[in-house]
Amino acid sequence: MRSLILALVFASTAVAEQDEPTRTLITNVNVFDGVSDRLIEGASVMIEDNLISAVSIDPIDAEGAMVIDGGGRTMTPGFIDAHVHLTLQVNYAELAALDEYYFAFTQADQAEKMLLRGFTTARDAGGNVYSLMRAINEGLVNGPRLYVSGGTIGQSGGHGDYRLPNDPPRLIATQAPWAVRQGHSAVIDGPEQALSAAREQLRKGSTQLKLFTGGGVASPTDPLDVVEMTPEEVRAVVQAAENWNTYVMSHVYNTRGIRLAVENGVKSIEHANFIDEETLDIVIENDAWLSVQALVFVNTPAGMSPEVQDRFKQALAGLDSMFSLAKEKGFKKLAFGTDVIGDPALLARQNEEFSLRTRWFEPAEILRQATSGNAELLALSGPRNPYPEKLGVIEEGAYADLILIDGNPLEDIDVLVDYDENFDLIMKDGVIYKNTLN
Repeated sequence: MRSLILALVFASTAVAEQDEPTRTLITNVNVFDGVSDRLIEGASVMIEDNLISAVSIDPIDAEGAMVIDGGGRTMTPGFIDAHVHLTLQVNYAELAALDEYYFAFTQADQAEKMLLRGFTTARDAGGNVYSLMRAINEGLVNGPRLYVSGGTIGQSGGHGDYRLPNDPPRLIATQAPWAVRQGHSAVIDGPEQALSAAREQLRKGSTQLKLFTGGGVASPTDPLDVVEMTPEEVRAVVQAAENWNTYVMSHVYNTRGIRLAVENGVKSIEHANFIDEETLDIVIENDAWLSVQALVFVNTPAGMSPEVQDRFKQALAGLDSMFSLAKEKGFKKLAFGTDVIGDPALLARQNEEFSLRTRWFEPAEILRQATSGNAELLALSGPRNPYPEKLGVIEEGAYADLILIDGNPLEDIDVLVDYDENFDLIMKDGVIYKNTLN
């Protein structure tokens, strides 16, 4: 009897110990909180389980905590990339020849590499990464938190139509194209098909939807000036998203396609390189975002045909005007993204996006875009948001997604480019994935 009582006591003690939160205290850091222009100098940050419980310049009780001396380094929130494609990081010429299993291995590889570049969250802007999101959330694979669009929704002959020139028309085809079969895209014609495609992505677990209202640089069948989808098709996708209490993002460069999107309820415009002031005013009136990129246009991804390379040059020509206009208008709903497809070597240079934006913005503005700003955009997913606590900030109650940086990015944002050398600690959800500190 005595042994049974002792066993029960030990068991209850073990349960109590397991219920105690894991505590990590990081001291002696200068904190960029994701919002302010200035660092909180000489601060300490307490993490309990996966959330930040305190940020203070006064001493914090460290009882029961693992203590890490930050050594005067800069702490920032984990970075957020609002436009990535984790599925499509293979040689562009091979896309149609690969099966879903190979894509899965490349996804997992690229997800871990992205996390170690300091991106603790990413919005995947098209591709079948539902299982990757689940595997990351379950701890089977290391990677950023993912917001998943699923299969992109576009018209026949549009940017998401990956058929080869000798493929048969959809009206007589007996099998869907490879990208449709594997869930990377949905090709539609008419509002009924658009509605069905949208509902299919939501059924599979999309946090938001992605469609195309204009031509693309990497698809030879649709020049950048063309408008894609009808108002009825766009509204069908938006209606499906709104019924699920989330939103729609649209790929488009030209002004007519941007207006088509935002005037029919789209809340996030991807690229927008050719936007003019009148169209930006319409974006503002409709309370929409511009999710823009520099890296992918300054550096054309490898393996592109001469025709596609010419389109990248066209898009690059509009880049300065777009960024300059947003800056002049004081437009704040400007997201930070990269959008590299088919070039893992270029994706490894993801952090160069920070430096490229210094042509138009101050370091603090860029850091806000990549942290609290992008977090605000991602929160438009409402109840579909798989990560309901605060992202992109260092404050009480926020997720413990943190980076310790050797250098001050508010003074020299280039320190973010050499992430291998300058990122000494990377934490996501309270778990440390890199730590070079003693």
